[in-house]
Amino acid sequence: MTAAAIKEELLSIIGKNPEGHKDEAIRSTFASKLEEYSKAEGADPNDVIFAIGKTVFGVDLPDAKKAKTNGTSKPVAAAAAEELPIVDFDYMKEFMKEVFLSYGVTPERAEICSDVLIEADKRGIDSHGLGRLKPIYCDRMDNGILWPEKPIDVITESETTALLDGNLGLGLYIGPHCMQMAIDKAKKYGVGFVACRNSTHYGIAGYYATMATDQGCIGFTGTNARPSIAPTFGVEPMMGTNPLVFGLPSTDDFPFVIDCATSVNQRGKIEKYAREGVATPAGAVIDDQGIERTDTEGILRDMVLGKCALTPVGGAGDKMGGYKGFGWAATVELLCTALQSGPWGEDICGVDRATGKPKPMPLGHFFLAIDIEKICPLDTFKKNTGEFLKALRESKKAPTGPGRIWTAGEPENDARLSRTGQGGMKVVAPLQKNMIDLRNNRPGLKEKYPKLPFE
Repeated sequence: MTAAAIKEELLSIIGKNPEGHKDEAIRSTFASKLEEYSKAEGADPNDVIFAIGKTVFGVDLPDAKKAKTNGTSKPVAAAAAEELPIVDFDYMKEFMKEVFLSYGVTPERAEICSDVLIEADKRGIDSHGLGRLKPIYCDRMDNGILWPEKPIDVITESETTALLDGNLGLGLYIGPHCMQMAIDKAKKYGVGFVACRNSTHYGIAGYYATMATDQGCIGFTGTNARPSIAPTFGVEPMMGTNPLVFGLPSTDDFPFVIDCATSVNQRGKIEKYAREGVATPAGAVIDDQGIERTDTEGILRDMVLGKCALTPVGGAGDKMGGYKGFGWAATVELLCTALQSGPWGEDICGVDRATGKPKPMPLGHFFLAIDIEKICPLDTFKKNTGEFLKALRESKKAPTGPGRIWTAGEPENDARLSRTGQGGMKVVAPLQKNMIDLRNNRPGLKEKYPKLPFE
């Protein structure tokens, strides 16, 4: 039985039995199946299913521990610090492209998909680059909940607007197509707006804002996602982490690009807290009793059971302005569903509650481009933007701070310069394993990559 099939059975157990952790027979069944998964070829030792097993069902597998420590007594983080290989960006992009080609993605689209992912790694956004290749895109194609090659249909179109349908293809090529269409309209008419329905995860939203800034435009984009944020004074996950993203060209060596979620934290950050053994900051998570939670292990358990939700930017309640983040998250959700007549909430949770099996997540996106030259000279706009951002960075620093002020886009530029200088990106052990699994199991890859850089 394949690792993917075993994991599907594990998810089915969770989905069918929301109170299963209280039933000894179900706990025993889950424990046996989790142990089988841990020994299966292609199982990801860093899979969140092991954290679920430990925090929800009380199953702490020695084999999983061994896998996570590379078979030694050293934790992955400690071992990685000693021996992390650095892989050239061009090599990594080509590898990801070959993976997409092996699924039947056309060469042109595979090039675009790999470019979106490698750009995340170049910017230091490791959560959305190589780290997403297997678990988000490949596994979902394997599970039949997104498709590698689908047409992008035009539903309605005017000189300045359009509504497109991605037909559950890869959001990594749907997103660039939509933004380029918005830019082309802006170049002709001043403004271009494109909405999209039936898309899937489209990678880092900042990629699309930068597409616009690179072509002399202001860029604006957003996407919805599986429900995880509760409304202010609510406790039920209703909205995704819904990024709201702007990009403006500048005289700096990098554009001003603000790319962040509308929640205080994301689930991945809470999983990171669990690995580090630290508490979750107060105000970031609320449970179904209205209690602000900080117990990281308990939070992970109750998130699986649907008893916890993330809070919007500003935190729980209204003391720190949580209603502002709630409003922004709702705005993104509306722009991703109202124009598209698209699904939201449970309809894009990714799991069939009746069977526990994965199901498609039809996401909505929106893209806006404004051609600056239609309003003022591009150089003037860049100069004005650059002078203001420079003034921000040179303003008085907090005596207790790091001695530097960063503006949006600058941390990502720092990461790009640092990683380019070191010769590429570091590849942690779990991602090395993902690459090996893909190389060994995807047709044609073993011949092209008989030995990966870290082997």
